Amino acid sequence: MKLNYLMNCLVAIQRRLFSSILCLMAIAFVWQGGFSINHAIATPFNPMLATDMGRQVKDKAREDASNVKGFIRDAANQVEKTANQNANKVGQATDGSGNFLERKANQDAATIQRRAEADAVRTQKAVDSTKNAVERTVDNIKDAFTS
Repeated sequence: MKLNYLMNCLVAIQRRLFSSILCLMAIAFVWQGGFSINHAIATPFNPMLATDMGRQVKDKAREDASNVKGFIRDAANQVEKTANQNANKVGQATDGSGNFLERKANQDAATIQRRAEADAVRTQKAVDSTKNAVERTVDNIKDAFTS
């Protein structure tokens, strides 16, 4: 049970870290344009440059989201694998007689697998929503500069 608690903490920390990094990227993108006023006045605005920068930020957000989703999936698979191994060890220790301990270990393994899968799906949805928020922010910034 402690492993599940640890994984929940790690998933929560990872989710918040990823959200924070993406928000900081969006803030840095806005900040970069906010302090180049003299430069913007000296040179005409190039909408193609804004489009290219926006595309780069979106591509990076998609790539990072894909990497994080892979990490989440790997962590869930590892938790499920460990639960199965523990249940198999209990089954071997009890000689596969189907007694109370073996049934309990199998039930616990199934519960751990179900929770790991639910946590992975929930975290991946959070990653998708964060990625979509960054993409919407980039689109809004591009629209503000091109209007």
